Amino acid sequence: MQAIFVLVHSPSVGPSTWRPVAEALGRRGRRAVVPDLTAVTEGGPPHWPRVVEAVRAAVPEEGPLVLVGHSNAGLFLPVVKEGLGERVVACVFADAHLPPRDGLVRTAEEAFLPFLRDLAGDDGLLPRWTDWWSEEDVAPMLPDPEVRRRVVEEQPRLPLVYYTQRVPVPAGWDGVPCGFLWYGPPYDKVAERAAARGWPVTRAPGAHLHQVVDPEGVADTLLRIVNSSLFPER
Repeated sequence: MQAIFVLVHSPSVGPSTWRPVAEALGRRGRRAVVPDLTAVTEGGPPHWPRVVEAVRAAVPEEGPLVLVGHSNAGLFLPVVKEGLGERVVACVFADAHLPPRDGLVRTAEEAFLPFLRDLAGDDGLLPRWTDWWSEEDVAPMLPDPEVRRRVVEEQPRLPLVYYTQRVPVPAGWDGVPCGFLWYGPPYDKVAERAAARGWPVTRAPGAHLHQVVDPEGVADTLLRIVNSSLFPER
């Protein structure tokens, strides 16, 4: 049975950042689902249990699963994998943060927190993710006006505490094949760390939301990673 791709978006954005790739995979005869994580911060911390529940609710009841996490969704893949059990046969990190082998991990690095604290309003909420950056930064990531409108409109305003919470990292999560896909800097440094773990590393050159710019190419790259790098004997 072919594995189902579970395309997990960063809670900083929304599911439209993965839906074009899911559709492209479907055209290639592969099943893919995109859980919606835009409500995971409703109800206060900890938020990671709602990430796990949202993914579990989105996947079919049967069949092997390949988890693909983008950006800071990568930090949740270990605990999501634990929630799905032995059905998870591989994990792919797409321009994503890398979790440690075990322990706890904060959703934002310590050095980034002052920037976030300056952005937070009196209500403790941050602006939408695309409002953190200049037009010079956002335009290359979302060059198509209609795609940009969809991505921008569905973004939640996350609380600052989302980025200060600690997410559990169950030991042994990386006992399944793992791979790393990167688009461009600064994830070249993360790609080096993934390679140091012995993972296959692949590049699809582009900006941080390259999967909405070239969903066909990213779909092909994901298939190549899974079929050639993670499971070459199949």
